[in-house]
Amino acid sequence: MSQAPTRELAQRVFASEFNDAGYTFKESDDERAPLYALLPTGARANRVFIVGTLTEKSDVGEDSEYWQGRIVDPTGTFFVYAGQYQPEAANFLREAEPPAYVSIVGKPRTYETDEGDVNVSVRPESITEVDVGTRDRWVVETAERTIERIEAFDDEANEYASMAREEYDLPVKNYQRDLLSALESVEDGESEGEAEEEEATEPTA
Repeated sequence: MSQAPTRELAQRVFASEFNDAGYTFKESDDERAPLYALLPTGARANRVFIVGTLTEKSDVGEDSEYWQGRIVDPTGTFFVYAGQYQPEAANFLREAEPPAYVSIVGKPRTYETDEGDVNVSVRPESITEVDVGTRDRWVVETAERTIERIEAFDDEANEYASMAREEYDLPVKNYQRDLLSALESVEDGESEGEAEEEEATEPTA
């Protein structure tokens, strides 16, 4: 008896790592099997959860509307594309007024250019406008998930880390540097009230 497919957990990932995730794979020969992007820190991603600032949007379609959105996080830029098969996301981008903080759940997509480079983008399932607090929480939680992947990277039992070592020549310390920079950007952008609340709850040395 066949089982109904379940939705994959959406991975939290910063732009700098996501844009390096050019290798995709399936885990079975079934044509309906999910397609995964291999994150360089050693995890598979069929869906991703990103939050950032929508800085630009444009209709890049020729025969019909096909919207491109440029989403910036503290480490780099995501590109999202939505057309007739993602009507809600396409409508959001059509009506959006950049700059705006947005939350996106979507699927990684790769495209090989004529020069042989691989571009990575997101096909959004949903886009929601959010506030700066949501963006900051996403940065902190994404940093935590990235640290967890980095700490498990050298585990011989971690099959996706082994795959990442084979497919990418990318030191994971690069992503550790990026996540620390992202956390610093959130701290620098805190309001005075948020900063005072943090200090009140932190243990003294």
